[in-house]
Parts: sequence; C-alpha cells; structure tokens
Amino acid sequence: MAVGKVWVGIDVGKGFHHACAVDAAGKVVFSRKVANGQAAIEQLIAHTTAKAAEVVWAVDMTSGAASLLITLLLATGQPVVSVPGRLVNRMAGAFAGEGKTDARDARTIAETARMRSDLTPITSPEEVVADLQVLTARREDLMADWVRGVNRIRELFASIFPALERAFDYSTRSALILLTGFQTPDGIRAAEAPGLSAYLAEHGAWAKGIPSIVDKALAAAGEQTVALPGEAVTAPLIARLARQLLDLDREIKDLGKQIADRFAEHPDAGHITSLDGFGPILGAQLLAGTGGDLQTAFRSSAHLAAYAGLAPVPRDSGRVRGNLHRPQRYHRGLRRVFYLAALSAIKRPNSPSRTFYLRKRSEGKRHTQALIALARRLVDVIWALLRDGREFHPSPPVTAATAA
Repeated sequence: MAVGKVWVGIDVGKGFHHACAVDAAGKVVFSRKVANGQAAIEQLIAHTTAKAAEVVWAVDMTSGAASLLITLLLATGQPVVSVPGRLVNRMAGAFAGEGKTDARDARTIAETARMRSDLTPITSPEEVVADLQVLTARREDLMADWVRGVNRIRELFASIFPALERAFDYSTRSALILLTGFQTPDGIRAAEAPGLSAYLAEHGAWAKGIPSIVDKALAAAGEQTVALPGEAVTAPLIARLARQLLDLDREIKDLGKQIADRFAEHPDAGHITSLDGFGPILGAQLLAGTGGDLQTAFRSSAHLAAYAGLAPVPRDSGRVRGNLHRPQRYHRGLRRVFYLAALSAIKRPNSPSRTFYLRKRSEGKRHTQALIALARRLVDVIWALLRDGREFHPSPPVTAATAA
C-alpha cells in the first residue's frame, strides 16, 4: 500500500548498508539490508519510490564507502541529508533499549531526519571540488605519517644519542640526509668533517647549511664517548626511517603541487588566495571542507563560523547567564583551516589582520584567543569576498603622514 512521505535512514557499511524507512507517524515502513552495489541500491530506490509519494534520504557518512550510494541517491533528484555519526549516537538515547545494531542505527537516522528540518543537505560537488576532497584527504594522511615518523626518530635517538637528538630539527631534509649515513657518535667521529661534508653534498643537502650541520654533529659526538645499550639495533632503524621520511617529503611536495594546480582551476581560487593567510593548500582545504559553494551550503557567515567551531555557544543554567564556551560539534578540518590562515596572516607586518590581532592582545586576550577572534573575522571577510565576487585588497597601513 502506498504511503505519503517517508524518511529513509541508511546506516552505511563497506560491504552492506542497512536501510530503514519511517512514515510521518514514525511507523516503520520497511527495514532491510542492502548490498553496496549499483544494482542493489537502484533496487532499493525503485522499491522506495514505488511505495511513497515523497522520499527524503538520510545517511550517516558522506565519503568512502558511501560514494556509490550518494551518487545514485542524488541522481533521483530527491533530497538527501547528512546525519553525522555523533548525532546518531546522541539521538539513540531518545529511544527505548540500549542495544546497538545496524537496523537500530538506520531507524535512528530515519527518525532524526523526520524530526529535524535543520540537517545539512548533501549536494553533488563540482568536479574540481571532488578532486580536491580526495587530494587534500590524502595529504592529511601523509602529514600524519610525517609527524609520526619525525617523533619516532626523536624517540629512538633519545635512547642512543641524546645530544644529536637535541641538535637538529628533523623536519628538514638536510638533517634527515645526515641520519641516512650517520647515527652514532663513533660513526660521526670516524667520518670527521671532510667525510660528513662530502656525504651531505653528495646526497643533496642544502649547500649553505652543510658547515653548520657538520659542526653541530661533531659537537654532539664530542659530548658522548660511550655506546648505549641497543645502539647496534637502533641505528639501522633510524637510517631506514630517515630514508622513508625523505621519500615521504618528496611525495608530500609533489602532491602539494598537484593540489595547487587543481585548485587554480576553480573559479574562486583567485579570490581566496587574495586574502592574507590563504595559499593554495589552505584554499583547497577550504573548498573541500565546504563543498565549494559557500553561498549555497551556508545561510550566512555566522552559519559558516558555527559550522567551523568559531562561534561560541552559551551554557546558561539558573542564574548563570552569558556563559559561553567552544562548541563540541563542528567541522574540525575547517576550524584548522581558518586557524592556520590567521596564524599565517599575522606574520605580515602592518597588515589588517596583524593590526586586528594586536588590538585583541591589547584588550587582554591570550595569543590563542586573539587568533581565534581573527579566524572568526576571516570567516566574515571571505564570505563577503566570495559573495561580492571581487578580490580582497587590504587597506594601506596608517602612517603619521596619512593620519595627518
């Protein structure tokens, strides 16, 4: 029997999804397991549209295993909304029972979509934005591997050669090149300055920095004359990890160039990078995090700021009023984009962003608080920038002459 409007919640899985449909009264119309394949999903869509005059689809994931599902759902022209996993977890407490199954999660997603009208709609991103979402996600994975590798090298070095661990910044290529050949005090002393210099030059270290690297390495070797336990096993591990990090550094740089080239093809690329603090990488991450069209995805700059976790929310109770705190549910990637943009923007002398930051510091705000305030301001600026479709030209710094 046909029904009026139904809400279909889909708990996304790698091999199988679970779909549950509820009507306007919250009654389950159907609940079924669906294979993550085109034929099975199309059959689900046909079965649902045959039963209902109007359908709203709701999913708990928007990437990865959900890609095929969302593509086919969007092709129907019917509304598709996102119910994030954190919200599903919270909403589950509103229903009887403590068990957790795919069927229960799917019904919770459907009920949430039925009861709430403020869920974020899912739209088909532009091809450039879709590519940037893939590329920036890969870069984040590589950067996480990079940070983990550098920290691991420091940990290993601290156990066999603490002086050399303190001597260098191992996020630089030249320091890593040194480690591929020398990891112990005896090895450095045996090579002496000529051997170290020749090795660094041969393997592509920064030429102007080689004398300083050699001096620091010899000074570190002079501080330690004993071999610590585990040195024979740890030294080869450090050398291998240093080579892996050099390869990873090259991959990150190549990927960064690919992101910059693809980002430049977006019509808003020039507008975004004309704003202090935003380069191709942060600009690409901004487009990837917002879906590309800020004006369509967000009602206002305040909506975007709330989505990025830059708008404080009240926590009032009883007589307590005006108790603001950072929200717990927000897009952490976008918050990081605006925070890093603010951090970069204040490095430019006499820029409007630095002036704004210094004013906040003079008002008694800590460094982080002033940066968050600037990040919030950047949301307003970039919103106006993309709305008006013009490049941002910062005002010239005020001097004694112009003030007069």
